[in-house]
Amino acid sequence: MKFAIIEFPGSNCDHDAYHAAKHVLGQQAAFVWHKDAGLGGADAVVLPGGFSYGDYLRTGAIARFSPVMESVREFAAGGGPVIGICNGFQVLLEAGLLEGALLCNRRLKFLCQHVHVRVEQTDTPFTGAAQLGQVLSLPIAHGEGSYHAPPETLEALEANRQVIFRYCSEEGGLQDAANPNGSLAAVAGICNPERNVVGLMPHPERACESALGSEDGRVVLESVVAAVAA
Repeated sequence: MKFAIIEFPGSNCDHDAYHAAKHVLGQQAAFVWHKDAGLGGADAVVLPGGFSYGDYLRTGAIARFSPVMESVREFAAGGGPVIGICNGFQVLLEAGLLEGALLCNRRLKFLCQHVHVRVEQTDTPFTGAAQLGQVLSLPIAHGEGSYHAPPETLEALEANRQVIFRYCSEEGGLQDAANPNGSLAAVAGICNPERNVVGLMPHPERACESALGSEDGRVVLESVVAAVAA
């Protein structure tokens, strides 16, 4: 299969995603510049982490207007698997492909550390190879990662099983100490109602090799490879 890695001015995790897709999983991968009008025949789209457009105005606010985003919207509307990681999650929220907002971390500090997240749903292209309740060790690196949404939106996300990942303890328990940024309901990642668009703040592409401290992120990308093959 072929991954399209979207590159915005300020992206800095694009090569991480490319390496994970091509050199770790052995799949095709290609960079797609923010001014491009197409996705090059991709089977899955990755919006990587970084600081698109310098995070001016607010995170993801300018990237949503990039020409390539029209192709991403069309791809998602056709059922194509799209994942937004960290800044990519922020872009998906600003673009209206996911609901809610990401605010400053509750202690107003940039966080760069490993966290634990629990897989809440396995019926998305990015969690199909995981086990329900599986705890993954993944790194985070963000200053605006606190997920918030109006009560009615959060209730709908819960009712529709759209919360895909939650911050948790190493044992899988939900506790405030394990929620690094103060996200409501410990939300670490969500999906759209159609379940083909997923956004999460932790970085699975940075946890695909043991030398990086964890291989747990592989299950996220291996899931979409299996989903496309099926």
